Amino acid sequence: MNYIGISTGFHDAALSVIDDQGNILFAGHSERYNKEKHTKDLCNDIVEDALKHCNSRDVELHYYERPWMKFFRQLRSGEKPKLSSLFTKELIGSKFVHKLQDGRNGKIHTHSHHLTHAAAGFQTSPFEHATVVVIDAIGELDTISIWDASYDKEGKATYKKLWGRRYPDSIGLFYSAMTQRVGLRPLDEEYILMGMAAYGKPIHASKIEYNVLANRTTLDFKLNLHTGISDDFLAGANEMDIAASTQALTETLITNVIAKAKFLGSSQNLVYGGGVALNCLANRLLGDHFKNIWIMPNPGDAGNSLGAACLGYGKKVKWTDAFLGYNIEGDYPVDDVIKELYTNKIVGVASGRAEFGPRALGNRSLLADPRESDIKDKVNEIKRRQKFRPFAPIILEEHADMYFDMPRGFDNSRYMQVIARCRHPHIFPAIVHADFTSRVQTVPNDGSGIRKLLEHWYKETGCPMLLNTSLNIRGEPMVNNREDADRFEKLYNVTVCS
Repeated sequence: MNYIGISTGFHDAALSVIDDQGNILFAGHSERYNKEKHTKDLCNDIVEDALKHCNSRDVELHYYERPWMKFFRQLRSGEKPKLSSLFTKELIGSKFVHKLQDGRNGKIHTHSHHLTHAAAGFQTSPFEHATVVVIDAIGELDTISIWDASYDKEGKATYKKLWGRRYPDSIGLFYSAMTQRVGLRPLDEEYILMGMAAYGKPIHASKIEYNVLANRTTLDFKLNLHTGISDDFLAGANEMDIAASTQALTETLITNVIAKAKFLGSSQNLVYGGGVALNCLANRLLGDHFKNIWIMPNPGDAGNSLGAACLGYGKKVKWTDAFLGYNIEGDYPVDDVIKELYTNKIVGVASGRAEFGPRALGNRSLLADPRESDIKDKVNEIKRRQKFRPFAPIILEEHADMYFDMPRGFDNSRYMQVIARCRHPHIFPAIVHADFTSRVQTVPNDGSGIRKLLEHWYKETGCPMLLNTSLNIRGEPMVNNREDADRFEKLYNVTVCS
C-alpha cells in the first residue's frame, strides 16, 4: 500500500507518498512544476513524478483538511465559498484523482488541518512522546493548537488535543496583516518583514498591542485581521520600526503559547509546526521552555501533504533528510562548483533530489564565498531582492560552535530553522544580518553532495562555510529541473552546475 497525501485548493499545493514500511518515497511542491509561485493547484507533471516514485498501485488518498468545516467557517465569516469547494474530489481535480487512483473509484480520506500539521511534525520527529504546538494563520477553524502525541503499544501515533484558539483570533493572520501594512504580499513575504525587523526599533509594539489585542495571555484579538489592517494604522511611522514592533509582539505571543504548552504537556520534547514555525527569529526562544526541539523542514501547508500521508500510514515514518522531490540525476558537481567559486565567487547548483520545503539546502542552491564584502549586494542583485535582505551560511556541523552561538534547544540547525549570533561577523560579512545574526544551516557527516563540497572547500580555503540561498529570483519558484537551470543561467548570467 502507498499513502498519498495531498495539499491543494488554497495555496502551496503539494503531493507526498509514503509506503507501508514508512519510507517517504516522494514529497514535492506543485509550484516547481507549473512555475506559478504559491500555486493552489496540482498539475500533471507533479502527479506523474509522484506516481513514478510509488512502489505499489494500491493507494489511499489522504487530504490535508476537511472541506465541509472550512466551507461553513467561510459562510459564517461572510465569505462566499463555491459549492464545489465542499467536494474533495473537485478541490484536487477529478482527472488527478482518477490518475492517482489508477482509474479505481476509491475513498478520499480527509483529516483536520491542525491534526495534519501535528502529524507532519510528530511522525517525522525522533521522539516517542512530545508536546506538539501548531500555530498558523487559519485551518478550518483552528489557528493555534497544543497536542500531546505518543505511540501506543502497536506503534500507532495517538494525538490528544490539550488547548487551542479558533478563528478569528490568530497570530498568523496578525503577522500577515502587518506584512501587508508595510507594502509586502501577505501569505508570501512575511519572511521579508522578519528581515526588516533588524533595521528598526520596537517602539510601536505597545500601540499595536493596544489596538489589535484584547488579551495577550488568552490570545483574544479585538480585530478580525483576515482582511488585513488599515493603511492608515501607524500612519507616518517608519516601516522598519513597524516591522520590529510586529516581530517583538509576535515573539511575545508565541512565547505565551509555548509556555502554555510546557505547562499543559508532560514532555521535554517540543514538536512545532504551522506556517508561523518558519519564523526563525522567534524560534531562538523555544529552548527557554523545552530541552529538545523538532521543526519539520516544511511546517507550512505544503508540508501538510506529508502530514496527511503520515495520518494514513499511522506510525512513525523513516525521516532521513528533506531531499524528496524531483531528481536531477548524476554525481554532485563538487569540482565544477569549486572551480566556479574560485573564478566568479558565485555559482548555482542543481543536482539530485529537490528539497521539500521553502529553503534550499544544497541541491537547488545559489552558493558564494561568504568572506567577500561585496558578495551580499551581488547576490541580491542577481535574485532581484532588496539590498537589506540577509543570506544564510551553510557550514560543516562540527565547526558551527566555533563560528556561531547556537540558541538553547538547538544542537544543530540542519534545515535553517533558527538564527544564531555570529561570533566573527567581520570575517564573514556576506552571511551576517544587521543585528549580527545568521540563519544557520549545519551539515552533518552524512555523505551528501553538499557535505562533500563543504569538505573540499574547507580543505582548499580553511573556510568551513559558504553563503547559501535558493536558486531562484524573487517571486519565482525554485529551479526544479535542468531546463529551469538552463533558463536561470541564460537570464541571470550565473553558471549552474549539475
